[in-house]
Formats: sequence, C-alpha cells, structure tokens
Amino acid sequence: MATKGKVYDTYTVGRRKTSVARVYATAGTGKVVINKRDLRSYFGKETDLYVVNQPLELLKLKDRYDWVINVRGGGTTGQSGAIRLGIARALLRLNPTLRGDLKKAGFLTRDSRKVERQKSGMRGARARYQFSKR
Repeated sequence: MATKGKVYDTYTVGRRKTSVARVYATAGTGKVVINKRDLRSYFGKETDLYVVNQPLELLKLKDRYDWVINVRGGGTTGQSGAIRLGIARALLRLNPTLRGDLKKAGFLTRDSRKVERQKSGMRGARARYQFSKR
C-alpha cells in the first residue's frame, strides 16, 4: 500500500455516524498521527483517546505499529469510533488470529446508528408540537 511515496503494511476504512476514517498501519513504535496532528492534540477528551486506543490496549500491541489516520465528517465521538473500527480491521488484516478477541470485545461491529431526520410539521424527528383541541 503506497500513499504519496510512503509504503504501508495495510490500509482499512472505519465508519461511524457520518465520520469516515482511513487507517494506514506500518510496523513501528506506536506513534499515532490523525490528520497530520498528534493523537493527544487532535482529541481533547480522555474518552475519545480511550476509545481510539481500546483495540491496541486489549491486544497489548500499543508499541508495535505506527498509525497514520485521515478522518472526515461528524464530531469527535463519531470520529473516535470510526478510528477504533479502522484500527481493529487493520489489526485483523495484519494478524487474522486476533479475530476472536476483537470480535468478543465488539470492535469489528460497525455501529450503524445514525441521526433520524426531522419530519415536516414536527419539532424534531419524533417530538411533536403540543396539540390543542380548541
């Protein structure tokens, strides 16, 4: 896998809500770069950092691979979920024997929930305006 002259071991895509993460993995020291920024500077919330690192912590592979990630769309929560799915898929491609652990933890399942659209004449997707008989 090559992107702009760089060679990567694997490439996968992760999605959540409206976020799409392209994840490139290569053997290295555990460096994570998201949209050309360091992981800590990209995500401010500890929960987002935790979600991104979950597959690596579970399998104790934090210092084994370098990650270059491009993520677009949505907010920080959706982006961190998309990155987690992308990393889990990349780990599976690098080592298919990890499938059982990743699947048991639920990291290979794509969360398909999206925001329901607002219907016309209503306050929200399902909330209605108060009905008045008179």
